[in-house]
Amino acid sequence: MELTFLGTGAGMPSARRNVSSIVLDLQAECGLSWMFDCGEGTQHQLLKSHVKPGRIDRLFVTHLHGDHLFGIPGFLSSRSHLGGETPLTVYGPVGVETFVRTALGVSDSHLGYELRIVELSQEGVVFENDRFVVEARRLAHRIESFGYRIVERDTPGALQAERLRAAFGPLTGPLMGKLKRGETIVLADGTEVNGALFVDPPRKGRVVAVLGDTSPCPNAALLAKGADLLVHEATFLAELRDNALRFGHSTSVDAARTAFSAGAKQLLLTHISSRYAEEGEAAMLAEARTLFAETHLAKDLTTWPILRENDPRMDNRDI
Repeated sequence: MELTFLGTGAGMPSARRNVSSIVLDLQAECGLSWMFDCGEGTQHQLLKSHVKPGRIDRLFVTHLHGDHLFGIPGFLSSRSHLGGETPLTVYGPVGVETFVRTALGVSDSHLGYELRIVELSQEGVVFENDRFVVEARRLAHRIESFGYRIVERDTPGALQAERLRAAFGPLTGPLMGKLKRGETIVLADGTEVNGALFVDPPRKGRVVAVLGDTSPCPNAALLAKGADLLVHEATFLAELRDNALRFGHSTSVDAARTAFSAGAKQLLLTHISSRYAEEGEAAMLAEARTLFAETHLAKDLTTWPILRENDPRMDNRDI
């Protein structure tokens, strides 16, 4: 489970940052990937990355500003030309279907797969299966903008097969299955074996929050509550907070405050204004870290693994 940043800039592309698009790679979990926003040029960024368009089966659009959706028609067409055949579902604010269907229709683009579009008219769970739950909430921007909370369900603990074998000898598959479910079995000699004593604790699922453009607001903290990773826009340095609020954006310090108040474990800043070169970005990171130490700055075409708590690799990550 990891994030690949295809675009981390704000408003318009620059030489160093393309506009917004992130891919959540779930290959290890379910063999698929999900995209969040698809700004202009995203299909070019895909060519430079390890992400396979045919494996992307869901696209979550935060809002309908061009730097977050102008790349959708091209991406959908490229996915078809590259042999994508499985259905793809687009989620986004009301109006996303008109935009996508009109662009595909006017350009006479034909997809080799089923395109489903779900417009979000209310907050709440927008997708769930046996592995994940995705929740959407409205944020505070100039137009309707959503943030998404992706929750991985807890998974049952592993059966301690070697310990069982050492204590009771080889057991049949059906008996092992019952033990894994925590049931009690009775062996041929009358011995009772409580499966709950031979199963590891459940593996806690990870939580990722990916926010659209927003000024500080309560829903941002709700989506990020206890998250293993919060991806938050940081369009400006703190000195330009008035500008940020005027246009419905956040500063790096605003993002850090949200991460701190939500009890998030890690914060990644994205949606960086093109006015900032490396020196400005370093200042942005430094001022955010004064409030939230586990802050990092996302960069185009970099990948960030979403590790479980206590994973030894946690201390060796950086972007």
